[in-house]
Amino acid sequence: MRKNSPILVLVLFMTLCLCADARQKKEYDSDVIYDESKLPAYTLPNPLETAEGRIIDTPEEWHNLRRPQILSLFANLVYGTIPVPSSPLRTSVKVEEEDTEFMDGKATRRKVWIRLRNEQGRADMRIVVWTPKASTDPVPAIMHLSFDDNQSDRLDRSDSHPDRLNNGVPIGEFLDRGYAYISVYHADLVSHNEVEFNRGIHPLFFDEGQSFPKAHEWGVLSACGWTAMRALDHIETDDRIDSDRVFLMGHSKLGKATLWAVAQDQRFAGAISAQSGCGGAALWRRRSGETLEKISRFPHWLCVNSRKFINQEDDLPLDQHMLLALIAPRPVYVASAVDDTWADPRGEYLSAYYASPVYRLLGKEGLTSEETPPVSEPVYETDVGYHIRPGGHSVDLYDWERFLDFADFHLKR
Repeated sequence: MRKNSPILVLVLFMTLCLCADARQKKEYDSDVIYDESKLPAYTLPNPLETAEGRIIDTPEEWHNLRRPQILSLFANLVYGTIPVPSSPLRTSVKVEEEDTEFMDGKATRRKVWIRLRNEQGRADMRIVVWTPKASTDPVPAIMHLSFDDNQSDRLDRSDSHPDRLNNGVPIGEFLDRGYAYISVYHADLVSHNEVEFNRGIHPLFFDEGQSFPKAHEWGVLSACGWTAMRALDHIETDDRIDSDRVFLMGHSKLGKATLWAVAQDQRFAGAISAQSGCGGAALWRRRSGETLEKISRFPHWLCVNSRKFINQEDDLPLDQHMLLALIAPRPVYVASAVDDTWADPRGEYLSAYYASPVYRLLGKEGLTSEETPPVSEPVYETDVGYHIRPGGHSVDLYDWERFLDFADFHLKR
């Protein structure tokens, strides 16, 4: 009998692996709901009604009473609170590299190391900042909470598209429109799917003898958002950037972190969330696409307390429209894609729509129709913006252009 060749054996092995993966995925997704007619009935909590049943009808009551309640609920039940370190943090900054001729002299690019240190240890993060050389005044900026490692070539100029970076960001258009672009790598201070928390930023906040966050303390998403806050600390010292006009943007997991970071830190001028889905803009109670049970395959993205509500989302005293409401009166933009059903585009839009009453209370413009806008017809000349485009789970050139349109409307007036 002729022996099988090594190549044939390898092909057979890979085929079996692919079949096993497909079978596992099918079993994993077998209970996922995408059909609107099969979604459970639900009632959303009113962001303008306090825990005691009082209806909020003035901006003062929102800021002083209801907003702190909602912020505390999200911190303790969903994302986790940021503890106060027993040893104060000290920050040092070092400019590693400065390129004043980036894109043939159109921009200056700075690579900046930020070191955080206390008696428990240290953690380092690096940001990359592009500023247009054509402007003599401080410019607005888009800070990108990014999946791209700042030490890779993903942030170099693309050979195939010289007006873009290798990660697809249209850096030329940013500069032409008069924006700085700031890249913040999400995994500098906490690993993507951290499970041990024995390195990075968390140990600097542990009490003596502690080795893991407490049930109500911050998980991965909260730490990612905190990373962007520390980047903003540095931007406030950069006289080429107007730190009062900085939008934070994130996609997918980092869209979730972006919304939570901007809800907490009111120094950010606004938030842009691209296909953030479950734990981001999408409503928990719809249980469409990814759910709290499914997101828990990443066990520490959220705080431990959040697990109490797996398959019990109606027991949560909040939903994600209230997260968007926390950003008010600052602008917020939500982006979806038709084929990204895992992120529940309809639920993302409804979240923005049901956050809009808070914006109106504060004298801003929200979404006025419960119907999702038509595909590729963005709503951006308002304080709550939205678009849905063809395609799937990605950030495309179309998305970036709409984000810049939204920024133009708000940051240049």
